[in-house]
Amino acid sequence: MRIEARLAELGLQLPEAAPPGASYLPVKQTGKLLYVSGQIPMLNGTPLYVGKVGGHRDLSYAQEAARLCIFNLLAAVKAHIGSLDGVVEFIKIHGFVNSDVGFDQQHIVINAASDLLFDIFGEAGRHARTAIGTNQLPLDVTVEIDAIIEVTKEGSCEI
Repeated sequence: MRIEARLAELGLQLPEAAPPGASYLPVKQTGKLLYVSGQIPMLNGTPLYVGKVGGHRDLSYAQEAARLCIFNLLAAVKAHIGSLDGVVEFIKIHGFVNSDVGFDQQHIVINAASDLLFDIFGEAGRHARTAIGTNQLPLDVTVEIDAIIEVTKEGSCEI
C-alpha cells in the first residue's frame, strides 16, 4: 500500500480503469514487463480534453490532459496487477500530442506526465521517453500516452 499511501498524501485519486474502446487489451504482460495501451484523457467514458495544442488549446490545458492520461494508465495497471506496489519501475513512455502546425513544445506537455510519475514513484518513475506531435488523435483528444513498465511478478495474458 506504499503507492496508494503516496497517492493519498499527494491528494490524488485514481479513476476506475476504463474498458477498452476497440479491439485491444488495456495491458499486455510478458514476463515482468507490462505493455500498457495508449491511454487518453477520459473520465467516466467522456473525453475531458479535446482539440489541438497551439491553436484552440494552450500548453497548461495539454499538461492537464497528460496528467489525466497518467491517472488512467495507472488505473489500468492497478486493474491488471492488483496493486501499484507491484511496479518496479517505468521503462519508457510514449506521449502523443494533438498539435497545430507550428506547435513545438510536445516535450513540455509530456513533462507533466513524467513529473507526475516521479512525484508518485520517485526514482522508479523515471523513464526513457518519446514526445511526438501529431495532426490527429482518436476522438480528437489532446494527448495519448502509453508505457512499458517492469513489475515484480511474472505473468502473461492468455488468449
